[in-house]
Amino acid sequence: MSSRNRVEVPEAKDAMDRFKMEVASELGVPLKQGYNGNLTSAQNGSVGGEMVRRMIKDYEQSLTK
Repeated sequence: MSSRNRVEVPEAKDAMDRFKMEVASELGVPLKQGYNGNLTSAQNGSVGGEMVRRMIKDYEQSLTK
């Protein structure tokens, strides 16, 4: 695993993997466990971008509580 893709809290890896699969499913991106070289950069980027948007939204909401 490269340093760019490192999970900072190892205990969160499984949860992040489930989150990624959930977002991919909602976006209609056919992501599967393992190699996904058949997907375009746009497809992969849409999943990562949506994950970041949701995490930022959740954090912002936590600030208002």
